Amino acid sequence: MSEFPALAHVAVTVTDLGRSRPWYSTLFGAPPVLDEDTGSFHHVVWLLGGTLFGIHQHAAPTSAASFDEARPGLDHVAFGCADRAELQHWETKLDSLGLAHGGIIDAPYGSGLSFRDPDNIALEFFAPPG
Repeated sequence: MSEFPALAHVAVTVTDLGRSRPWYSTLFGAPPVLDEDTGSFHHVVWLLGGTLFGIHQHAAPTSAASFDEARPGLDHVAFGCADRAELQHWETKLDSLGLAHGGIIDAPYGSGLSFRDPDNIALEFFAPPG
């Protein structure tokens, strides 16, 4: 049996592409590689390393509730960093962009830097211990 395949893409639902597209473009430091309205949803996608990250806005959303990681579904999306020094770089970058964050938190399993997008979706930079 072959190895379990790598993660190909992540897509999160946003309420306003006009607000989220520039926010994510600034965070990623790059324009999207795809911006397409399919009719039932409009998606904007960035290529981050070998993984696609997309934001979707649906034509007929079923809820206006804000993101809440305590509800069943997505808890958060973490972007991998090589080490704590790289986390410190991202902490400085978030500060320079004026993006609120929780500071670097160290734990036995690694270190994380948590922040949220305009829809309150939980995002994190994460580095393994050591």
